[in-house]
Amino acid sequence: MRRLTGHVQHFAWGSRTEIPAILRREPDGMPWAEYWLGAHPGGQAFLDDGRALAELVVQDPHVVGAASHEQFGGRLPFLLKILSAASPLSIQAHPSRRQAETGYARESLLGLDEDDPVRSYKDDWPKPEAIVAITPFEGLLGFRDPVKTAGLFEGLGVSEQLASVIGPLRDRTAAPALQEVFLDVLSLHDRRYLVDIVLAAAVEHLHSPGSLGDFARTAVELDEHFPGDPGILAALLMNRFKLQPGEGIALPPGLMHAYLRGTGVEVMANSDNVIRGGLTSKHIDVDGLLQVVGFEAMTPQIMVPAGADGVYVYPTSFPEFELWLVAPVGNHSLMLPRPDSGRIALVTSGSFVLHGDGEPAVLESGDSVFVPADEQVTVTGHGQLFVAASGA
Repeated sequence: MRRLTGHVQHFAWGSRTEIPAILRREPDGMPWAEYWLGAHPGGQAFLDDGRALAELVVQDPHVVGAASHEQFGGRLPFLLKILSAASPLSIQAHPSRRQAETGYARESLLGLDEDDPVRSYKDDWPKPEAIVAITPFEGLLGFRDPVKTAGLFEGLGVSEQLASVIGPLRDRTAAPALQEVFLDVLSLHDRRYLVDIVLAAAVEHLHSPGSLGDFARTAVELDEHFPGDPGILAALLMNRFKLQPGEGIALPPGLMHAYLRGTGVEVMANSDNVIRGGLTSKHIDVDGLLQVVGFEAMTPQIMVPAGADGVYVYPTSFPEFELWLVAPVGNHSLMLPRPDSGRIALVTSGSFVLHGDGEPAVLESGDSVFVPADEQVTVTGHGQLFVAASGA
């Protein structure tokens, strides 16, 4: 068991206070968007002896666990993060394994540098992910039933003015209609007045009850950060979700999403591949979206942890990762889950003592450790300890 120090990502949308508070650090005026704990070259975590975690895995690949090593080789297959959004992230989707391998090879053959702004594939791995709320958390996830979306535009009183754009929502089967309308709104640069029409109507419906009010508020809130952006109309095709602390969502590859606000613990395959679809000044890869995104309508499914006696798992089914929550009740000693896998344990609140093969580790909020496979660890304490492991 070795202590870890993660890598801070200062993206512009990040909160200036939430992650520093969890890590027990003073805010420095910069946005702290993500805190990475893993072995991705875009943001390495380091052990207490100064080595990168990736270096340990290369030197002794069996620390990831036998099943993980057999499926993924000598590579840590997951990346654990704290994510804190003070403003919306871009609308985006992530690739499957085959799409990532193909996309990365194609962009490499084109001679695109790893830091080229038009590059969507930073590596050749898929990026399924899951996020669990620490604070109330809101976002957009997948496409709403197109007939319901058409009804919401009607509720705003703008369906006639937008008929040339949203007409297919009523007249076509779901996936083709959503794809046609989504791609159309990404090309509204010469028809931006349509966005203004929607925003003017939305302001009048901010206090409408139910889904119409949520629909109007989504448009107005996004306009505060992306004034007049055509991506606002793309966002209005999507479901809005809300998580209370402890609840989560799982995002398979190809699912369009955007986080709006809140702080959570995120776990994903060890990848940084992002194909953006709006609400961003960065490159929007329309061809890439067509290859990756599923345009079927869906309803977000909120995850709640399953288990008992202070050890709970979030029910995902991705081979690259699992996410567990250890939240002891009373003074009982618990076993850290998944001893067959290499694990990263992160405290987000409270104080814990972990007893493994060496000296006990006392962990408080923001502290983390890497625990190799086959090391049995007992846990005492109180608060919340998140544990990421391989899903293999």
